[in-house]
Amino acid sequence: MSFQRPDLPARLVAVVATHNRLAQIKTTIKRLLAEPVDRIVVVDNASTDGTQDWLRAQTEARLHPVLMAANLGGAGGFETGMRLAVDRYDPDWLVVMDDDARPAPGALGRFLARDLAGDLEGVDALAAAVRYPDGRICEINRPSRSPFRHKHLLLTTLLHGRMGFHLPDSAYRESTRAVDVASFVGLFLSRNAIRRAGYPDGQLFVYGEDAIYTLGLTGQGLHLQFDPGIRFQHDCRSFHGPARIYTPLWKVYYNYRNGLILYRQTAGPLFFWPVLLVVLPKWLLNGRHYGPDKRRYYRLLGGAIRDGLRGLRHPRVTQT
Repeated sequence: MSFQRPDLPARLVAVVATHNRLAQIKTTIKRLLAEPVDRIVVVDNASTDGTQDWLRAQTEARLHPVLMAANLGGAGGFETGMRLAVDRYDPDWLVVMDDDARPAPGALGRFLARDLAGDLEGVDALAAAVRYPDGRICEINRPSRSPFRHKHLLLTTLLHGRMGFHLPDSAYRESTRAVDVASFVGLFLSRNAIRRAGYPDGQLFVYGEDAIYTLGLTGQGLHLQFDPGIRFQHDCRSFHGPARIYTPLWKVYYNYRNGLILYRQTAGPLFFWPVLLVVLPKWLLNGRHYGPDKRRYYRLLGGAIRDGLRGLRHPRVTQT
């Protein structure tokens, strides 16, 4: 399906990072092609499941595959795709997403309608409302505000944990609001945001690169807005069970290493060490969920803490 929109002034380019999820990327591209998007830049991170062959065979003019020889992770994929999209197509807006995430029908049209009406004046970036396929709010994509920028949130964070600073369920039924942090699922970035904040750090490989990037963006005074009326769907299956049990296990390293980098960024030198005293016991307790893999979990956690405290960003573990 080819969707033409020559009458709309905004140029919207989608950026998708993928790795070994052929069925998912097919679904996402099909959904995007049904939306008013000018180009779809798909960065394939050296997939071995036939994704690259399938992308090579596509003839849709709006689809721009980027076939990598090595796996750069989601962070590297997004940095590569965003740089190419800006350099090649000079868009007014980018919208980024994982390969297992896609806009709800009509979502991109609603975004462009807001832009055409001038309703996004002063908005540098916009986060969509992300839900699981069954309609529940997707927890890993819930936007948040920094309790270290909004001091009244510190107490609620101490009392309620992450829900003290993440948006409540009620925000998904209300009007737009400003946030500090959002994910790379359904995140719209303006030309001004890219010019001011640059690109995500590809060396983070996977996990947290979106929070680190958007926190830096809003830290520069740019306006990030959450719009519950623009919906995305995320068919994510990275972890399972009552706790976050990462599969494959090597993802533990990146989650915690990048988490430390994020905590240092958001808490600053004054609050970072108290925050560390709170989160480290929780990370240690999580090892009980890994059964026979517990020993390897703790090795990965130890490496993550060591490298995170040093601020090292290059990959340190095997991705197999």
